[in-house]
Amino acid sequence: MRISDLLAIDELGLRLLAGDPEREFGTVHITDLPEPGRYLSGGELVLTGLMWRDTAADSARFVTALVEGGVAALGAGAARLGHVPADLVSACRQAGLPLVEVPVEVSFRTLAELVAPRLSGDVRDALGRHRRLVAALAEGADLRGLFELTAAELGVTGAVLSASGEVVVGTAADPAGLARAYLTAPRLPALAGGATLFAVGRGHRAAGWVLACDGDLLGRADLGYELAACVALERGRLEEGRRVERRLAGQLVAAALADSDAAELNARLRTCGIDADEPYAVVSATAPRPGTPTAPTAPSVLGGRILEELLAREVVAAPVPAEPPQGSGGTAVEGGGRSGGGGAVAVVALRGRSVGELAARLRAGAAVLAALPGTRLSVGVSGALTGAAALKGGVEEAGHARRLAEARDGGVVTSDEIYTHALLLATVPGDVRRSFSDRLLSPLLAYDRRHQSGLVRTLDVFLDCSGSWNACAERLHVHVNTVRYRIRRIEELTGRNLSAMSDRVDFFLALRDTTPPR
Repeated sequence: MRISDLLAIDELGLRLLAGDPEREFGTVHITDLPEPGRYLSGGELVLTGLMWRDTAADSARFVTALVEGGVAALGAGAARLGHVPADLVSACRQAGLPLVEVPVEVSFRTLAELVAPRLSGDVRDALGRHRRLVAALAEGADLRGLFELTAAELGVTGAVLSASGEVVVGTAADPAGLARAYLTAPRLPALAGGATLFAVGRGHRAAGWVLACDGDLLGRADLGYELAACVALERGRLEEGRRVERRLAGQLVAAALADSDAAELNARLRTCGIDADEPYAVVSATAPRPGTPTAPTAPSVLGGRILEELLAREVVAAPVPAEPPQGSGGTAVEGGGRSGGGGAVAVVALRGRSVGELAARLRAGAAVLAALPGTRLSVGVSGALTGAAALKGGVEEAGHARRLAEARDGGVVTSDEIYTHALLLATVPGDVRRSFSDRLLSPLLAYDRRHQSGLVRTLDVFLDCSGSWNACAERLHVHVNTVRYRIRRIEELTGRNLSAMSDRVDFFLALRDTTPPR
């Protein structure tokens, strides 16, 4: 029921003092508690006799509690004060909450009794729509069909998006922008980019879906909630099938790590939708839940769900063993051993795209997810593989790349990056790396601070130029003799010899932990 419909009931004599008269409400709730939030479910018309108001400051607190509770509108009785105070009117205007004055001669009970039959009709209409939508799903309608039906039933258009900005169904002008707004919204539903955002189901936002309805539906939020509930129902149905697919994928990877028979591996690979001669890559991911001490499985499970959404649900991802289990039963255990386990693994058919293109797609989605505070997604991607015999090496390779991403505090790392010193450094504890770097470079850093001499930068450029005096001087825009003087000073301060390869390697590794700007 709309506020304007309520105002049109002549015998009530209500007067709108603030807000949008087209805002809809679904129930009536009467309260004079100063903090009513815990008793609110959202969408109510709250009626209050202002018994909670002692000072003007109380109005702002009360209105804030109503807005946080998702209340649709406020009806204030004039019986106690003889009028609705200006501070309450101001607070409602600032919060965008419709405010209606209820005359002294109208009791809240009378108002509620007049409104109830009208609300019952709205509820019957909503239930009828919901039954038709659920019936369509039961008859096999997919999400596209559901949207077409919804457009006809409710006049609602829009899109369903993953948290990484992938369009699941429908159309959206700026899916990445809407996904970022969903991830950062303190409360849903919310307005963003010309659409109203509703969460689809429950769970971690980084692995969730969002319904973006075109236009402002905050005043008709029940329509968005109806559609979001039906989308969640369809997603739940799809999830049932994906559980079986994840189990098959987990059994494939577990069998590969256990060095199972090639014929068995090829059969399992075909079961997962990849032919024996079809190129594929292995992707491993973790995503710890921010601020929550969890069991080791949690980063794998959440990382796997996020990974599936990043790849538009083309694949499934399952936690894999850290070491090959005895008997290869396909059970997921945790850890980070040499097998590259401890993360969720997906086997991804390349289908004409390169590993670089796959990684670029993952990075684009991860960049959107980074908008969610505390999200630290770490992804490793193997090189291109063919045949089941290559799967074990691919899982190990992706696991190594993922751990390098974890050492970098998240991101997407491909196999090209792990066959360098970076992987070795990533396996060394951070305090050991810092101690090594400080011990070797601290004399140079201290000298630079005292004399503004640039020894550390000269050292870094010198090594980057493979020890060429002339190339280093040209890049630094100094005379070659200046470079010779600085290198000699570096050797004197550190006791090292830069003509010796071992000392050059030590300096190179130390600089990788604290590389200065060039």
